[in-house]
Amino acid sequence: MAGHDHVLRVLRVLLLVATVAMSAAQASAQHADELAALNTETVSLLNLGRLADAGTAAERSLALAEKRHGPSHPAVALSLHNLSAVRQAQGRNTDAEPIARRALAIREATLGAAHPDVAHTLNTLSLILHGQGRFGDAERALRRTLDIREKALGPDHPDVGIRLSNLAFLYGSERRFAEAEGLYKRALVIAEKTLEPDHFDFGIRLNNLADIYHAQRRYADAEPLYQRALANAEKAFGPDHASVARRLNNLAALYADQGRRRDAEAAYRRSLAITEKALGPNHPDVANRLNNLAELFRIEGRFAEAEPLFRRALSVMQEAFGPDHADVAVILNNLAFVYMGQAKWRTAVDHARLASAATSRRTIRDLSAPQAATGNRTEAGRHNVHFVGLVKSAHRLQAETPGLAIELAGETFAAAQWAQTSQAAASLAQMAARNAARDGALASLVRERQDLVAEWQQRHGARIAAASLPAHQRDPKREAAEAARLTAIDARIAAIDARLSEDFPDHAALSSPSPLSLQQVQDELGANEAVVLFLDTPGLGPTPEETFVWVVTRTAVQWHRSELGTGLLAREVAALRCGLDGTAWYGDGASRCRSLLGLPQDKSLGAGEALPFDHARAHKVYQSLFGPAQNLIDGKHLLIVPSGSLTQLPFQVLVNRPPKRDDHRTAAWLVRGHPITILPAVSSLRALRRLAKPSAASLPMIGFGNPLLDGPDSTYAGQAQLARATRRCPEPREGQVGLNGATVAVARRSLSAVIARRGGIVDQSRLRTMTPLPETADELCAVARQLGATPDQVRLGADATEASIKALSASGALARYRVVHFATHGLLAGQLDGAQEPGLVLTPPAEASDRDDGYLNATEIAALKLDADMVVLSACNTAGGSAANAEALSGLARAFIYAQARSLFVSHWEVDSEATVKLITSTVGVLSKEPSVGRAEALRRAMLAMIDTGQPKQSHPAYWAPFVVVGEGAGAR
Repeated sequence: MAGHDHVLRVLRVLLLVATVAMSAAQASAQHADELAALNTETVSLLNLGRLADAGTAAERSLALAEKRHGPSHPAVALSLHNLSAVRQAQGRNTDAEPIARRALAIREATLGAAHPDVAHTLNTLSLILHGQGRFGDAERALRRTLDIREKALGPDHPDVGIRLSNLAFLYGSERRFAEAEGLYKRALVIAEKTLEPDHFDFGIRLNNLADIYHAQRRYADAEPLYQRALANAEKAFGPDHASVARRLNNLAALYADQGRRRDAEAAYRRSLAITEKALGPNHPDVANRLNNLAELFRIEGRFAEAEPLFRRALSVMQEAFGPDHADVAVILNNLAFVYMGQAKWRTAVDHARLASAATSRRTIRDLSAPQAATGNRTEAGRHNVHFVGLVKSAHRLQAETPGLAIELAGETFAAAQWAQTSQAAASLAQMAARNAARDGALASLVRERQDLVAEWQQRHGARIAAASLPAHQRDPKREAAEAARLTAIDARIAAIDARLSEDFPDHAALSSPSPLSLQQVQDELGANEAVVLFLDTPGLGPTPEETFVWVVTRTAVQWHRSELGTGLLAREVAALRCGLDGTAWYGDGASRCRSLLGLPQDKSLGAGEALPFDHARAHKVYQSLFGPAQNLIDGKHLLIVPSGSLTQLPFQVLVNRPPKRDDHRTAAWLVRGHPITILPAVSSLRALRRLAKPSAASLPMIGFGNPLLDGPDSTYAGQAQLARATRRCPEPREGQVGLNGATVAVARRSLSAVIARRGGIVDQSRLRTMTPLPETADELCAVARQLGATPDQVRLGADATEASIKALSASGALARYRVVHFATHGLLAGQLDGAQEPGLVLTPPAEASDRDDGYLNATEIAALKLDADMVVLSACNTAGGSAANAEALSGLARAFIYAQARSLFVSHWEVDSEATVKLITSTVGVLSKEPSVGRAEALRRAMLAMIDTGQPKQSHPAYWAPFVVVGEGAGAR
């Protein structure tokens, strides 16, 4: 998050400077007029972090401006501009956007599209869009700001260089390094033309470009730029200035990454000495230098030298920023690594525990913050290290001190859940907040929480800025008051969260990442159920890559480490998928599969040849994951929360006894003795149990598929034409399975190219280039016939639209169907130009709008009114063909659960149409006769029927194993 925070801070500074300047100008012109005074007051309050008061002042300013000047005067635009800035700072980006757009429209109309004030409002709008995760829209606003200033001032003006640098920093924070590099180089050329070589701004440009090279490990390119930036700072300020220390710190980090540890140590020591002399011994920058030098010592195994440096750094950081700051958690975690390196496991656990607690408190508080949904996975992974460190050190402490086993099992069970909290959690929290706007009491609490979080962040930022001043410039009394207010905000947020959990449990389940305790899980479980939680961990400190497993039943808990580490387990899962998923053999995948399976590289699969599934490997994976807990899970319904590569594995294909031969019908498949349900998160269990009442829906099924798409090129013209010709299910002919009278392989793939968004709407020209799916009509129609649905309950082609789904929901008709079946493309979070929500593709409209742009995203799904026993997603790989898809599954599943779907029925790979029809209809048939057995058991029986009595080829797991049940409500217990 550090990169994103910096971008937002840079943009906010530009915004506030611009606003202050305009307010001051107007105040001068109007001689302390009340309107100008209100505008100035708004900006002052905003800078002080008094957001509620700033909002009141901005609203008064707007009302007065409209009364005095009418609705379309530049003075009204200024008040709107300031109000949108306040709403953005409060985290109310959805409210802020129309306000900013109205200000922009007035300024464009009255001042012209190229006026500097238009650029200022575009800056504000870019912040708002960034806060919604709409990175492409934010980028376009910044680009337009750049264009305005470039045309007004010329391409080589210093202000243009600043705009280029800001846009480059945005790209860099999103790891778009090539684009960032080009902009930084241009900004550097401008600096060379307009600034003296020893001007400090010139050094900043050098350093920024070096940072981009460093991030790409282009060390040879980065080093000379860092050296020039250092020389620039020394010439501009002298050898003992804090800016010189910062340049030395960057250079030392480069040396450390290259393994040049002597050079790194010398640079770190000099940086530390300069910083202490320039800023005093208790400055946060001193703590940063201490931490960096200590980390270098830790890596070298110089633990006795590292520990006191870390401890001093920790003391300084805690005093400056409080116990929950991210840097405090980092130092605590580094200390834990020092003790892990010395096998001091109890002390390591103590420090990892403190780091984890600080990180979890900060995560809970910050989820509704404006930038919560804009973080990247790299940052999330860095925070997860704290929880992983706790799990690893606690496992070793347990072996050393068996009496702590029960306590540590509960603690690490919670830590593992935190470690799995990823980008989905932030987007789900944002989604829940948007949906909460429809409920008055809930909306009020959510809004208050958002305002408090925004105020906390504003005040905490001011606290950091104050602590970063030289000692003689600090105001201890004011800093103490700020710290007291931060404590009070934390207490109120905790009270709101408790109220939300008690009074609005569905909202809390979706919006909060807080884990369930072992006792809470056991209270939810039936006697025949077991929750199995997996956590893949990287190598940290002296520990290798490891996979940990928690098994929880109503009366017992077991925690163990798999003999297969993360890397080896990923390889085994990939090899198993080569025997399940035909697309794994496409292109370069064939060579990889042959290598994984130990086959000759000239070996090719013949037409119609079965995929080479390895029973012995399936048993090896089972034994590693479940073997130590076999007695605990015997006969149980398994509720599995996978992690890492295991998100790509349908657990039903594991084999729980050593195979005597590779015969699919006699194999001891895990599914023979266990119904299996996948949970998006352990915390989903509680939300699902609240959906345990039976559906009141009276109609069997409604389906949506065969969206009208053109394909990426002319080779898809025939498929597109067939899709357009298929709008209704035909009357079945005797023996017919699909529309063409034959089995059709369903080939739905997640989109590989990014689809751009404009103004929050999917770009229709890009959406239409997705592959058409005429074969999905076969599947939907066959399922509908088997379930007794009428032809009008299958919406194909032009009828498979987002607008029609929303209309059905609004009228209450969608809640009348027990099964809701989507057969279409599923998209991942991030494939919509940085948007953090997964979704489903439908027929693009003639004219896109917020109501219908051809993409039903997770927020829109959560707003649907369902009463479904089952939602079927037979889009390819929806269940987790990759780690990114697993993220999509988590978001989609939780969104559908929020909309009152009791379970999802989702696929892991391209699904044979005939097998799909049999599995779905057989599952629903079992449920109609014995609704109490639950969907996982019904699917288990459908799979076994296909294995034991289906066509010989259908005993292969590629046919019977692609689907998994996600979530489980009625009948689960």
